[in-house]
Amino acid sequence: MPLSRQIHAPAPLIDDLVIFDTEFTAWEGSVARGWSGPGEHREIVQIGAIRLCYPHLEEQESFEILIRPRINSVLSDYFVALTGITNERLTQEAVDFADAAKRFLKFLGSSPYMCFGRDDRIMAENAALYGLHEEIRFPEASDIALWMMRAGLDVRGLNSCNLARAAGAKFDGRPHWAIDDARSIAAAMRALKEKGAPKLF
Repeated sequence: MPLSRQIHAPAPLIDDLVIFDTEFTAWEGSVARGWSGPGEHREIVQIGAIRLCYPHLEEQESFEILIRPRINSVLSDYFVALTGITNERLTQEAVDFADAAKRFLKFLGSSPYMCFGRDDRIMAENAALYGLHEEIRFPEASDIALWMMRAGLDVRGLNSCNLARAAGAKFDGRPHWAIDDARSIAAAMRALKEKGAPKLF
């Protein structure tokens, strides 16, 4: 009697992936409160993303956009100091969330995408907040923090902006600026890969 054989489907071929980060409205103490203060919402103000080739993880393409919050349209002094994003710049450059989300999804295409934490859920939260959850749907992203921990990096207490240095990579980006934070994530990924981190896919 012939031995039964298991037939495994070939692993999907991954040519690229997208790393993204967001900045969203915040106030003094809002993180500790879990945005539970009166009128506090995590409205996205900036999305930054980079497309990396796989498996080398070198940057191929970038996406960056500012978004005008609908509910708290005036940024707090705390947020401005943290990010460097000003109310004046929003007036000049920002677009509505619906427009930004559609542009981001077009940039994403069919590529797998990753973030540090669950920024994809915050984007979905914004779509629901604005009544756009039927019109705009975000696919589930992977939390790169899980892979980084498997690679031996203790990410507790870290933000995306300081991951590169924590992984031993040189990085001079602006903290809490979405596209630079995405590049910090990518720099950390490359550094961990060079140290023998497990495969992403």
